[in-house]
Amino acid sequence: MEQSFIALLEDSIKKHWDLSSLTDYNGISYTYKDVAVKIEKLHLLFEHSGIKKGDKIGLCSRNCSHWAIAFLAALTYKAIAVPILHEFKSDNIHHIINHSEARLLFVGDGNWATLDHQHMPTLESIIRMEDFTIRHTKKAELITAREKINELFEQKFSTHFTWQNIRYPRENPEDTALINYTSGTTSASKGVILPYRSMWSNLRFALDKMGYHPGDRLIAILTMAHMYGLAFEFIYPFASGSQIYFLNKTPSPRIISEAFTRIRPHLIVAVPLIIEKIIRKRVLPQINRPHIKLLLKLPYIHKKIKARIRQKVLDAFGGRFKLFAVGGAALNLEIETFLASIRFPFTVGYGMTECGPGISFDNWQTFRLGSCGKAIDRIEIRIDSPDPQNTVGEIMVKGTNLMKGYYKNIQATQNAFTADGWLHTGDLGILDSDGYLYIKGRSKNMILGPSGQNIYPEEIEDRLNTMPYVSESLVIEHDGKLIALIYPDLEAAQNARITQESLAKQLDHNRKQLNEHLPAYSQITRIRIRQQEFEKTPKKSIKRYLYQK
Repeated sequence: MEQSFIALLEDSIKKHWDLSSLTDYNGISYTYKDVAVKIEKLHLLFEHSGIKKGDKIGLCSRNCSHWAIAFLAALTYKAIAVPILHEFKSDNIHHIINHSEARLLFVGDGNWATLDHQHMPTLESIIRMEDFTIRHTKKAELITAREKINELFEQKFSTHFTWQNIRYPRENPEDTALINYTSGTTSASKGVILPYRSMWSNLRFALDKMGYHPGDRLIAILTMAHMYGLAFEFIYPFASGSQIYFLNKTPSPRIISEAFTRIRPHLIVAVPLIIEKIIRKRVLPQINRPHIKLLLKLPYIHKKIKARIRQKVLDAFGGRFKLFAVGGAALNLEIETFLASIRFPFTVGYGMTECGPGISFDNWQTFRLGSCGKAIDRIEIRIDSPDPQNTVGEIMVKGTNLMKGYYKNIQATQNAFTADGWLHTGDLGILDSDGYLYIKGRSKNMILGPSGQNIYPEEIEDRLNTMPYVSESLVIEHDGKLIALIYPDLEAAQNARITQESLAKQLDHNRKQLNEHLPAYSQITRIRIRQQEFEKTPKKSIKRYLYQK
């Protein structure tokens, strides 16, 4: 079997030539053939702008079909893609462009309004993401090529353009495919160098184990500037012959629910925040009614009630998906237990940008509650602990998926790996006798108790987030005491006509109730109410380091 990432992309384009491929929600749609044509035209623009193999190409905009096409064009040209989160401030984007030494940038209107090409001296050309027109260039040939792009395309393919014309160069497995700048939950961003072997290994696993088929539909909710969304909401479905819908706007629960209803996706990939909000808003209020709770306690009847509840949850996500894959953070235990009780087809995976991103996963039918699956193909997991099954230790990984290192950061690269090639994940967990991984928190987040106890704030937050009028929370240490920062569920409070004063009392009541179930060393001493949501990474993890100063 040819171990080529580019070959898998090429094969999909050829096999699915006339199928729908990329669709902007409420906008234009492209077939695989259309995508192939646009890739060839972008290759012509690259040639006329002097881009060579190994040059860096930045991509910065909201998710859209053109973002996906520009990414495919960069990799099949053997350039190095540099995805940039569109939510970054202009100085962050300037820094990433300069640090990566990108020569060309695709940028959307929303970001371009705040950028200044004079602050990005390495850039030679800037292309508008919406229509691939030229915003700025130092290359006169590029302007001419863009004006005559259709003519150049016809000259290159004098005969009718068919799938037989598709011949992309093959990569060396160690060649760099992209540099992905981490958002840094606990530190400043670093450029993760991902080789083609990592991209191929993740894609090969998904094709072998995740069960997508040509013509299936998926909604891209997560940003493609982050590896989780890029790998499993774009690259994998594209290589499977699927149709990918890009939302083009902030994925609020209302917009996502509307899209699920209209598109009815076959597979859903999301972070916990999305599934938790929809279930809390649309499902739990119905089943928490007293008569439903009573019926669930009755023999024979509870099975029928659970079947109806299961269908309601399925319908909330479109009604016909085969799998709901959760990743990026831990799923709330209450929600996870509820989903398992109704045999909802979900599974929780685990990964990190440095692994491009896959580390562990499992089929939903054999998935174990509280775990995040088993090591995926070509990855080994070990726990740095004298008793990996019972004593928490750092999760270490090794295998084909691993990054080459951090761009221009030799010290950080050396610190990331052991002498024998194991990667420090910075996460803590245990590994049971069957190889199921259970995450217990981030080692950098762990708080040391007054008598040397290990306190995992995520476990406290998980309980706190299930309590009345709590939208999200963060537990921090201050002067030897634990404090809970809480962003309240303002909509629920407003609907219940609760005043600010009453809300504060309710949240403090939550704290006292929670403390009754916590050992003395991990009890919350007080709360602080926040008026704004916490700042988050692309995979919706709270940027803890911003609140721990």
